[in-house]
Amino acid sequence: MYNENTDMKRLLLSYNLQFFADDGDKTEEPTAKKIEDSRKEGQVAKSKELTSAFSLLALFLCLKFFIGFLGSRFIEIFDTFWGEMGIYAKSEFSTVTVWQICLEAIVSMLLICAPFMLVALLVAFLTQRMQIKWMVTTKPLQPKFNKLNPVNGFKRIFSMRALFDLGFSLLKIVLFGAIAFSYVKDHMKILLTLYDLTLQDALSNLLTMVYELGIRISAVYIVLSFADLMYQRYKHKKELKMTKQEVKDEYKNQEGDPKVKSQQKQRMLQASRRRMMESVPQADVVITNPTHFAVALKYDNTVSMAPVVVAKGADYMAQKIKDIAKEYDIICYEDVPTARMLYYNVEVGDEIPRELFEAVATALAYVYEIKGKKAV
Repeated sequence: MYNENTDMKRLLLSYNLQFFADDGDKTEEPTAKKIEDSRKEGQVAKSKELTSAFSLLALFLCLKFFIGFLGSRFIEIFDTFWGEMGIYAKSEFSTVTVWQICLEAIVSMLLICAPFMLVALLVAFLTQRMQIKWMVTTKPLQPKFNKLNPVNGFKRIFSMRALFDLGFSLLKIVLFGAIAFSYVKDHMKILLTLYDLTLQDALSNLLTMVYELGIRISAVYIVLSFADLMYQRYKHKKELKMTKQEVKDEYKNQEGDPKVKSQQKQRMLQASRRRMMESVPQADVVITNPTHFAVALKYDNTVSMAPVVVAKGADYMAQKIKDIAKEYDIICYEDVPTARMLYYNVEVGDEIPRELFEAVATALAYVYEIKGKKAV
């Protein structure tokens, strides 16, 4: 009974450890293919905070340059709105007229804000382009049912990334709140005197304060977003790291299994040697070392200007060439330097170089002399 309980505890411990374990020791840097595949899946190292920060900064810069225009246009809309309300109040006043007046005011305000929205969209696009290369992919839009897994959801909630995002959000709230509180505290006197100013002056002062506060917050936000970008790149690179086995498997998939390639190369080499050996009986002479090298030559002046190497080999292959030559009554001519030169410098199927014409001619002359004596 004791042994059964012990085995059960070990089994449960092993199961729990496997549940929280990684897929392996991911110590290898991600390959180019791994990075490219992750980009196609929409998994890239980018900071949404950086996009938001630059968009916010662009918004407040536009507000700075067009603050006068905005103030005057909003005042015009205000005057028009209340003026039309007074006109309709003296005559026909219904929900239709109120809705028409409000719709005109909303359209006018949207037209005023449209350039700011376009600038924000352009800045957001350029900021995204600055962080990552342009690639259009629909894979992030495809449904992933593994996200419905409650275990994976539990892991995401309590992951390091979730904790970092929570800490980052809290840091933003604290910093932005402190900046806003400090600015409002320093400008409290101006805020209290807005009631004594005309509407246009009050709006101008208020918009100026909003701009200055927005610039301060945007500057701090950009600094924080760059820190977030560095973290996202570090996190993304860490997530893409591979195990040694994954690198090997990817190499096999791209380049082919080394064992299979070696076997194919061996088969090709054997086929090449077999064809080469089949050409030995056509040779006119075999020049030997005599023990280490053997080169078979064929000369046909109707086909080539010089003798051609039809087979060559060293050690075991040299002996095979000599055996075939002996079987087909082909003369083996011993010339150590010429055999070495032919073996190392002339490939099978190539003509011999001009430098070896004299040595090979001597060997061929010897062969023709022997064959002539045999013919007589």
